[in-house]
Amino acid sequence: MSEKFQAVVIGGGPGGYVCAIRLAQLGLKTACIESRGALGGTCLNVGCIPSKSLLNLSEEFHKAQNLSNKGIEVGEVKLNLSKMMKNKDKAVTVLTKGVEFLLKKNKVSYFKGSGSFKNNNEIAILDEKGAETIIHSEKTIIATGSVPVSLPGIEIDEKTIVSSTGALKLDKVPTKMVVVGGGYIGLEMGSVWSRLGAEVHVVEFLDHITPGMDREISNEFMKILKKQGIQFHMQNKVESISKTDSGATVITTDKDGNKNEFECEVVLISVGRKPNTQGLNLETIGVQLDDKKRIKVDHSYKTNVQNIYAIGDVIAGPMLAHKAEDEGIAVAENIVGQSGHVNYDTIPGVVYTTPEVASIGKTEEQLKESNTEYKIGKFSFMANSRAKAIDDAEGFVKILADKNTDRVLGAHIIGPHAGELIAEIGVAMEFGASSEDIARTCHAHPTFSEAVKEAALSVDKRAIHS
Repeated sequence: MSEKFQAVVIGGGPGGYVCAIRLAQLGLKTACIESRGALGGTCLNVGCIPSKSLLNLSEEFHKAQNLSNKGIEVGEVKLNLSKMMKNKDKAVTVLTKGVEFLLKKNKVSYFKGSGSFKNNNEIAILDEKGAETIIHSEKTIIATGSVPVSLPGIEIDEKTIVSSTGALKLDKVPTKMVVVGGGYIGLEMGSVWSRLGAEVHVVEFLDHITPGMDREISNEFMKILKKQGIQFHMQNKVESISKTDSGATVITTDKDGNKNEFECEVVLISVGRKPNTQGLNLETIGVQLDDKKRIKVDHSYKTNVQNIYAIGDVIAGPMLAHKAEDEGIAVAENIVGQSGHVNYDTIPGVVYTTPEVASIGKTEEQLKESNTEYKIGKFSFMANSRAKAIDDAEGFVKILADKNTDRVLGAHIIGPHAGELIAEIGVAMEFGASSEDIARTCHAHPTFSEAVKEAALSVDKRAIHS
């Protein structure tokens, strides 16, 4: 007889393992299936965590090279890439083992292997040795995440032509790297290798980077990255990428029809991700997909098939770990009859470059498109005493509020610790706060957060320090 569970989560990434833990907390006999051999999904293993480790370490390296400018005399600063990679891998191992401990602590059964549906209530798990285990599930949650996509006809080998996964494991600093795609991931990885000494060129099909970001912030972001040495080639379409003895040749066509050729050692393909639903056998049980191959769900994360649910990157919405986590908790609570809910208007997005870029809520372009009347408050970090004191004053805070009610509709920050500062705006928006509420809240001095307060004051044209 196959083992019976009240709930089974296929996928042990941020959405999956959080969902499994919450289901167990709510009293359900729960299992979690993960094919990678380590929990944490893309985020912990080949995404958020290792990339943030390298972003931090490369920034430390860059700072150390420039310490003498600040009166700290040091000897020659050398890069030990192998040691840096080991440090990154250590962080990953500690965190993935930590997730395994959390499953055990919450009495979640952990199965290593690839899960697929035999029918609505039976799941086959194929382990790395080819052995099959069948388990029975009353409720199943699909949380298998996403995988990088390539361009038509271009094969990623993770050595010369790499995805973000390969870009995290290069064994030497490339002399020249071409990043195809000007989104979050490409710019983060481009920043890492640029700081470590590579000449980085970004090729982007659009006329701006970070599609979907508030355009004013996007433009400022590109200006800052250019100053850091990253070269941008906008409105360029990749025609072909061919491997050579020394690396690869990238051929593009610009908006005027001119051909451009880039010789490089490494090409990073960063043109997006797609739902990872292959091998689940969804067609057997009849789960419906949309035109982008995402699993269709209702407001409770139910698919069209009874007792089958889906969350995270396999459904519509931003492909972000924290969005998947919140959906994992919401679906678990819905399954036991509670009122799980995710507010999609307050999901922050962060780019972990230097400076960081963070956004929440509506962009100015979206407000214009919806004919919403709004007010803008802006404050530069150049006028923030903490930022000036530590010589980290690039960027600004921008708050968008309803013209009539003053309710905060969105905020966009480029500058030091933007990813942390955006949380204050998130709390404000969750409670329906006005910009005046933020402006009247006492902020410690001297802190970066004072820039948020000043931007809120600026909404009503009463900023003190600008």
